[in-house]
Amino acid sequence: MGKVTGFKEFDRKTLDYRPPDSRLQDFDEIFSDEQNTQHLQEQGARCMDCGVPFCQSENGCPVDNLIPEWNDLVYKNKWQEALIRLHKTNNFPEFTGRVCPAPCEGSCVLGINNPPVTIKNIEQAIVDNGFEKGWITAENIEYRTGKKVAIIGSGPAGLAAADELNKIGHSVSVFERSDRIGGLLMYGIPSMKLSKKVVERRVDLLKNSGIEFITNTDVGKRIAVAELRQQFDALIFTTGATVARDLEVKNRDAAGVHLAMEYLTKNTKSLLDNGHAESKDLSAKGKAVIVIGGGDTGTDCIGTALRQGAKSVTNFELLAKPPESRADNNPWPLWPLIYRVDYGHAEAAEVFGKDPREYCLMTKSFSKNKAGKVNGISTIGVDFKDGKLVEIAGSEKNWEADLVLLSMGFVSSEHYLSADAGIELDERGNYQADYGKYQTSQDGIFAAGDCRRGQSLVVWAINEGRGVAGEVAEYLQSKL
Repeated sequence: MGKVTGFKEFDRKTLDYRPPDSRLQDFDEIFSDEQNTQHLQEQGARCMDCGVPFCQSENGCPVDNLIPEWNDLVYKNKWQEALIRLHKTNNFPEFTGRVCPAPCEGSCVLGINNPPVTIKNIEQAIVDNGFEKGWITAENIEYRTGKKVAIIGSGPAGLAAADELNKIGHSVSVFERSDRIGGLLMYGIPSMKLSKKVVERRVDLLKNSGIEFITNTDVGKRIAVAELRQQFDALIFTTGATVARDLEVKNRDAAGVHLAMEYLTKNTKSLLDNGHAESKDLSAKGKAVIVIGGGDTGTDCIGTALRQGAKSVTNFELLAKPPESRADNNPWPLWPLIYRVDYGHAEAAEVFGKDPREYCLMTKSFSKNKAGKVNGISTIGVDFKDGKLVEIAGSEKNWEADLVLLSMGFVSSEHYLSADAGIELDERGNYQADYGKYQTSQDGIFAAGDCRRGQSLVVWAINEGRGVAGEVAEYLQSKL
């Protein structure tokens, strides 16, 4: 695939983001508008004829993207054919091309002893080019089966399931408790990383293909599951894992200590509703901001706070700083656990002159003023010995804090829907349903995505949405 000697001739070079000093002035996407076709063809040419493409294996792409094929087609300047290949396995490459951490690149065979192919860049370029050229249009569904499916939750798993079931002729209705369709894609990921126009563009295509979307409807509260079961032949729960991990320390009740997703959601909603990403009651402007926990959500909090004009931004990490290259116990093709600088880290370094992350820190308590407002955090340094967390005596430190954002992941799905449906939960509190089958303990009710597997990637949600659609289709066929 690609050019036979391409990996020898061309170095890896990713497409640049807009410069930090420019992109910090707005909430537009961080990606550069410039599409250098020659550059992308050269990067596609680096894809080796590796024999076994680990990039689309279990450790690589969860949706089994035909990566070597569309890399080769881009190298040959066959962009429309590349788009067809891309859409065969991925319903929404414009989402994954922007927000996926690209485990495919971590499993690239070229990455054993050279920088891997820029798979993520090429994926995004293929789909963006497809929209620009008008090649991506609504599906024309000529036949309807007469079967009706309700999907509760409009995140990537729900949208993928809706798309697949609609294509084979089932009538699909998607219920969303929020005021906009998209779930995590709409409110959980800020606009500079995933423009809401990109999400709305795809949702409009799905609407025009015949899918019904119902917003501001909280199934399990506003409408009972039993009522939906009377109206539909099958139900799919794709509600996400939305119970955040909290931090139970002294003065957790101080005003100004918030869960990260509350902060991101309110400010994205403010941007969409009012044109500015500063919720009246939850802005970082002029404040000393501390983000506890890393990952993509932590980075998104950093980027949002910087755009709002934070006085300072610090990011606490419990673990040690990762190594610059793979450790011996982290071999290829596993995901490389190495030091990375994401967009928010680079932006903080541009503003404050250094990376915002502080490693090996444990929060011991918050402090608050007489009005009950948070004004500081007490921490202690930690180390890991024999797999156990050990506090380092004498490493106590106090930090100024006006706004604290807790970004420590998610523990499970919410349970009011599962209680109303009478479905069983697994040991982690998620909806019990086996991967590949997706059937819950109630006949005709299926579960997929983060509410079933726990917090994961957008690309895994798409994988499960496609998978549950296939199982529901078989279930409906068996009822004929």
